[in-house]
Amino acid sequence: MSIDLAAPSEPKGSEHHNGNGNGHLPEMPLPDDPKTVFLGILCLLAVLACLSIARDIVLPVVLALVLKLLLQPLVRLLERVRVPKAIGALAAILLLLLIFVGLGTLLTSPAATWAGNLSTEWPAIQAKFAFLADPLHDLQQRLEQMGVRFGNAGSLLENPTAIVSTIFAGTSTIASHLFETLLILFYLLVFGETFLRRFVEILPNFLEKREAVSISQQIERDLSAYLLTVTVINALVGAATALVLWACGVPAPVLWGVVAFCLNFVPILGPLFGVLLFLAVGLIAEGPAWLAVLPAALYLAIHVAEGEWFTPMVLARRFTINPVAVILALIFWYWMWGVPGAILAVPMLAITKIICDRLRPLRALGHLLEG
Repeated sequence: MSIDLAAPSEPKGSEHHNGNGNGHLPEMPLPDDPKTVFLGILCLLAVLACLSIARDIVLPVVLALVLKLLLQPLVRLLERVRVPKAIGALAAILLLLLIFVGLGTLLTSPAATWAGNLSTEWPAIQAKFAFLADPLHDLQQRLEQMGVRFGNAGSLLENPTAIVSTIFAGTSTIASHLFETLLILFYLLVFGETFLRRFVEILPNFLEKREAVSISQQIERDLSAYLLTVTVINALVGAATALVLWACGVPAPVLWGVVAFCLNFVPILGPLFGVLLFLAVGLIAEGPAWLAVLPAALYLAIHVAEGEWFTPMVLARRFTINPVAVILALIFWYWMWGVPGAILAVPMLAITKIICDRLRPLRALGHLLEG
């Protein structure tokens, strides 16, 4: 799935000709004092260390900020029809909760059934692929000799539920701080503009005030459009996945449609995990041997069609974030915060790019993040 953002507007006088006949590029100054570079690196490391240590506090706040960008258009729509902002914010949050509770109620029984089937069928799946055990063991030994270690990988393969628990480590932070996240979200929806207004008022001059307002408006506009568009596209991917799995005779296709919907919020890594997951679904499902790879193959075809054709067509005439930056952000934030970090990685990277594009000292970094 490509990651697209609207092209940022440049202030007058901030562009110059690049000298190669390729148009104009904004001025991108680089620091020439080594002390500035080293201080910037140390400051970044200190901030990242604080984010890791204070994850129980920071992660709900960041999630509330992203949800605020997603729900803000609905609150403003209700405000236009003369619904008070507080009531509109409460209605938007209740709608979000109803969607999650409804999906959880609908999927609890099929998910429990599949978990039981996986535990039962796992020895049979291991027996089918027993011929790979010796080559994989030799590969692991060679990698360990090179310094690459997998820790308790063997125990994970013996217990499939441990694999899921390991992958989704960190989601307990969100579950345990759900009330905190919703409370912050409510106050951001109601009083976020007031907080921004007070921040602008303390800036020293008019140009900085105007730039701060412009940056905040661009972040809200671009990220709201991106999140809404991606949510709709992912819903279509989930519906298509459920339909093809139903046609293949796989039990509980709605469950796997919702899984595909959620996985598509994590670019690159989510669909890759989805292919492996649907391959396991095909192995567990009863039927001929060719049916084992059919769910994974159809899911991969849907994702390729979405990522290479549908999403670029819908998000046309927009600049893309560098895929290398996307994959590095996904890996880093998953390491920092688990699955919630991977989900929030792209929105945080997009916000970083918008801010870097608009601030002259950071414009070179914004250009580096551009696709």
